[in-house]
Amino acid sequence: MKIKTIILLLSLITIKLQAQINMADSTVQVVCYWDKGEKQNYSISLEKIKLKNGDTTSKEMTTYDVEVSVIGATKNSYTVQWEYKNFKSNNEEDLITKELSTLSKGMKVIYKTDELGNFIEVVNWKELRDFNQKTIAAIGKKYSNLPELGKILKQMENSFSSKEAIESISIKDIQQFHSFHGGKYKLKEEISDKIKVPNLLTNVPFDADFSLYLDEINETDNNFILRSSQAVDSEQLTEATFQYLSNMAKNMNITAPKRSDFKGLSNEIEVGSRIHGTGWIVYSIQTTTVNSDNQTNIEERIIEVK
Repeated sequence: MKIKTIILLLSLITIKLQAQINMADSTVQVVCYWDKGEKQNYSISLEKIKLKNGDTTSKEMTTYDVEVSVIGATKNSYTVQWEYKNFKSNNEEDLITKELSTLSKGMKVIYKTDELGNFIEVVNWKELRDFNQKTIAAIGKKYSNLPELGKILKQMENSFSSKEAIESISIKDIQQFHSFHGGKYKLKEEISDKIKVPNLLTNVPFDADFSLYLDEINETDNNFILRSSQAVDSEQLTEATFQYLSNMAKNMNITAPKRSDFKGLSNEIEVGSRIHGTGWIVYSIQTTTVNSDNQTNIEERIIEVK
């Protein structure tokens, strides 16, 4: 991890840095101390692995860069821009992957947080929706003879169809970036709760078990590590998946699945982030594991300062 890089960049504002860490009671508070015009560059990798009966059936890796800019700062909020660059994939020979990578090339997401850094909303969601609809339509027209591409493009279009869809599906890296902001945490003290999480299958939120704890404080380098885990209610997930696929089968006039075919679905997310005293992420890793019968899908996203 390139911790020294960010420390060097932020060494001129040491008065603010001590406000987050309180060694007297072993607590930290994750707050953004940002000024308009500040920028940080990050490299992001997204690896997707599919397993069947414990054996790897596919592995995909996508990498890209993001320039994060503070384009507005008031007493009560920040306006932040993420500009996406340099997309690369280990499936460069795959036509569908190559074409889909163009969707985010040069894309800029502008969003607001509160004064602490809690994510509030995407500001330019209409621009993102229109940009992606235009791009998807062009790709679909170019490859109209590939029905499998059309299905994937339709899924992509749905993920940018509304403000809610963009915020819950299409900016997972930004949500990961801000997942700990705004809270105050005590070293090794676990926080557990029942929460509601988005349900993209039926739009009825899932219940989930959530826990979080402060794992480490590094006073010398003025950073700390926070970890969290989230597990969706298995019964709710299984039922929602069954209902979604049953409705899809009905609309497509094909044989519906059997309820007995759906057993013990699970969806778990683990996040670990090293955060600098100014509220900038130094390094963050999020692992999402989805199990269904004998199949496992793993998605791992790493955000690292350059």
